[in-house]
Amino acid sequence: MHRLSLVVPMHDEEDNVLPLTTQVQAAMAASPWPWQLILVDDGSRDRTAERIREAVASSPRHVAAVILRRNFGQTAAMQAGIDAASGSVIATMDGDLQNNPHDIVRMVRRLLDEDLDLLVGWRRDRKDGFWLRRLPSMLANRLIAAVTGVRLHDYGCSLKVYRTSVLREVRLYGEMHRFIPTWMATVTDPARIREEEVSHFPRIHGRSKYGLSRTFKVLLDLLAMYFFVRFRASPGHFFGRIGLACGFAGMGALGWLAWRKLGEGEAIASRPLLLLGILLVVIGVQFVCTGIVTEMLARIYFEAGAARTYLVRETLGGVGDATPGGNPLPSRMERR
Repeated sequence: MHRLSLVVPMHDEEDNVLPLTTQVQAAMAASPWPWQLILVDDGSRDRTAERIREAVASSPRHVAAVILRRNFGQTAAMQAGIDAASGSVIATMDGDLQNNPHDIVRMVRRLLDEDLDLLVGWRRDRKDGFWLRRLPSMLANRLIAAVTGVRLHDYGCSLKVYRTSVLREVRLYGEMHRFIPTWMATVTDPARIREEEVSHFPRIHGRSKYGLSRTFKVLLDLLAMYFFVRFRASPGHFFGRIGLACGFAGMGALGWLAWRKLGEGEAIASRPLLLLGILLVVIGVQFVCTGIVTEMLARIYFEAGAARTYLVRETLGGVGDATPGGNPLPSRMERR
């Protein structure tokens, strides 16, 4: 029997907590699997945490919660929920009521029937503003697909279903929740990653946390993503190319100046090219040595689990089975 954990990170969504919980419970009534809903409060400044506590108190068998100490960002909140999940299948969605919980059972069933590792939601009929949300998202989706090679229509859709055993091989940090399909492709066959059309609704309560400012974060994260996908096993090749290019350019400049000095007797001490050549050689050495060491240490730091991208204040509630007479789904969460 498979078990399902639904992870929902939330930040300043006080008006959406209880309606979301009600919708999920109604949708999961059709679930043949034991399920749990994990609400993660990402340091909200409104009454989101209080509403989450009410949701847990009203349905402790099915609803659990992770309350973070402060706002760590959506990626860290999502990772906190994933760490707390105990199901063999994990589904994630936004807490703004724009995703439809009734899509989850269908997506989980397809994931299991087709033996997939990840099923990504595709908001084909998206109910967001064109200039501030849909256009930047369309451009970002095409850019990410071109750079990473994983062809999907909607990287930004939070409604995704994962096989837990594969998702555990990926550690999320920074703003990397947008690139989960690409990270998953580094630990599983891309053929086991598919997408499915899902419903999308306009936001009713609260304020969107997305805008043009996130475009710059996406670009920076995309560069990091490109590096780890292409040079994960051999990062020295990436920095080595830059270092060798700078080093050879610098040595070429110094060699030409040496020929001018020795062959022509020309004074070169005051020539800017001398300083530029020396600088390029130094930069090349730094790229080859320092760059490799620091990037490898950073990657080892995160993959070893030494880096904690979130801190938990408290955990609440238990989990259970939606089917009549079912056994409770044991929780892996502990009070910290």
